[in-house]
Amino acid sequence: MGFIGFLILGLIAGAIAKAILPGRQGGGWIATLILGVIGAWLGGFIGGLIFGFNTIGTFFEIRTWVTAIVGSIIVLLIWGAIVHRRRA
Repeated sequence: MGFIGFLILGLIAGAIAKAILPGRQGGGWIATLILGVIGAWLGGFIGGLIFGFNTIGTFFEIRTWVTAIVGSIIVLLIWGAIVHRRRA
């Protein structure tokens, strides 16, 4: 998958993760893109450790999307905990 494809995957996975998580997560589409790309990378890394193979395949594979969305949810939860701690 190319760089542009990975950015698109990250943006969509970040948006889906924001829709799945309850509550309000701050940030616009740039923050969603950054957190989604980090989440897609993290999801692929963790999925590779758990399953023992490359979970980030081509753009249209289900395993690519699942690992990217799960990774994005993890990153959003961590980001929410950091931002919530600053506000408190």
